[in-house]
Amino acid sequence: MPEGGGTKLITHNRKARHDYLIEDTFEAGLALVGTEVKSCRDGKANLTDAYASVQDGEVWLMQCHINPYSHGNRANHDPLRPRKLLLHRGEIERLRSAVAQDGRTLVPLRLYFKHGLAKAEIAIAKGKKTYDKRQSIAKKDAERNMQREMGRRR
Repeated sequence: MPEGGGTKLITHNRKARHDYLIEDTFEAGLALVGTEVKSCRDGKANLTDAYASVQDGEVWLMQCHINPYSHGNRANHDPLRPRKLLLHRGEIERLRSAVAQDGRTLVPLRLYFKHGLAKAEIAIAKGKKTYDKRQSIAKKDAERNMQREMGRRR
């Protein structure tokens, strides 16, 4: 998704597309406290071990590390607290039924600000096997070599 139009990237999960086969993506609002917003504006967030889960009809972002705000006081936030994702009821139901299927999980792909509001892009994903990862790496290498050769011939 191109940057612009009031969108500012906070962080993205680089390993998600390598480790998982992405089936469907959703844009969700992110419920943050004040110091988390300020820390996100500084780009101090990490999605490396993060995942999302559906609990009691709500979707939660778990293990997303947002550093405590540097100028915060004793009311600073817990860096690994669960954060609520804001979705429509129908979307939550689709996510719940997809995760109930074998081998599916909810993976956050990126965090960003869109028109001043914190958003998370989450995906329904299926874990790749080792040979799938090797195949995708070999495919990328082949495409890169082909582009390199096309550039040399020009």
